[in-house]
Amino acid sequence: MRKPTDRDRRRLLLGGAGAFALGATPALAALLPTPRQTRGPFYPPEPPLDSDSDLVLVDGRAELAAGIITDLTGRILDRDGQPVDDATVEIWQCDANGRYHHPSASKRGRDPNFQGFGTFTTDTDGQYRFRTIKPVPYPGRTPHIHFRIVAPGLPELITQMYIAGHPLNADDRIYRSAGERRERLAVAFEPALDTASERRARFDIVIGGGS
Repeated sequence: MRKPTDRDRRRLLLGGAGAFALGATPALAALLPTPRQTRGPFYPPEPPLDSDSDLVLVDGRAELAAGIITDLTGRILDRDGQPVDDATVEIWQCDANGRYHHPSASKRGRDPNFQGFGTFTTDTDGQYRFRTIKPVPYPGRTPHIHFRIVAPGLPELITQMYIAGHPLNADDRIYRSAGERRERLAVAFEPALDTASERRARFDIVIGGGS
């Protein structure tokens, strides 16, 4: 057996999306790509005027969005475990009342203080950060957040993130469609530390290669 290299050790030390966290059993194997998921019907036909990474504070409004405010962070990695910089990360989700900000969705009960869609461009470490709300269920779906990642030289990835251990996960058709890999899409929402947010969650994503 060959002696592990510095690159091998770096793969083992990757936080969150390392070889063990993502289920790649052989330590020296390429990381498994994050499972693809459907885009769903509520991807905006065009980005809203306010589409920054803070979804709980809308331009021109003083109040914060309803819901459990959450710091959502993570890294975008390629299958070699290297950070992907200059990747565009988009997220969209329903508000605390279960309403999407989309022309085809009902406006009744919509939270005007929730942006509903946000974008972030990763840094040289592949990191992204959003301030949003902990996702809530709506009829027919377990709580989730949609993700779309577009990176130079790599295939687009559309996926969804779920709450680890949520009781509705087991009955959600789209969550279950990921099969044995579905647990890699579920993350813990923990108390936030030293921020004004109530929760924090980390979702590391591997792009490139299979689905």
